[in-house]
Amino acid sequence: MARSICIINGHPDGEPERFVAALCEAYAHGAVAGGHAVSRIDIAGLPIDFLSSEAEFAVAPGAEIVAAQEAILAADHLVLAYPLWLGTIPARLKAFLEQIGRAGFLLDTGGDSHKWPVRRMRGKSVRIIVTMGMPGFAYRLLFGAHSLKGLEAGIFRMSGFSPVRHTIFGGVGACGPDGRQAMLDRVERLGRQAR
Repeated sequence: MARSICIINGHPDGEPERFVAALCEAYAHGAVAGGHAVSRIDIAGLPIDFLSSEAEFAVAPGAEIVAAQEAILAADHLVLAYPLWLGTIPARLKAFLEQIGRAGFLLDTGGDSHKWPVRRMRGKSVRIIVTMGMPGFAYRLLFGAHSLKGLEAGIFRMSGFSPVRHTIFGGVGACGPDGRQAMLDRVERLGRQAR
């Protein structure tokens, strides 16, 4: 069954030679080949302000972020790809996710912060793709993949995405062209399957 997929390039550097950009392109290529519809969001090109109060979070964001919200809302499946920086997601990506969550987009409390929120993303799935310089097993075993787990539970599962899947690519800088091509091929297969 054909799906609608929104691919988010979460790399703060918009240069096309970044490996995260290549992974997003590979996923999109596979998805289109699999008969799926694809939309794209590149956070590097968006005006993203850091939120500093609950009042800012409660009001609607600017037009560019609203357009990103609409792309996410229109999709059945979300793909988020980003590099691991200082053991977690880049600050610009975190700011983007905060902007996306504004005005009850991900969770709706109906204006009552004491109520359990309505998970507005029910019926959508997500694939998180993380690249890093350290070996992937080191991130999992030594660091407990804490930042990935926090992202999965604190944003995606909390807002209703299910299933929440991830792919970790470690040692990206040291793997060489063949290793990177194997990663791209794997992601292209995921795109074809819309997983």
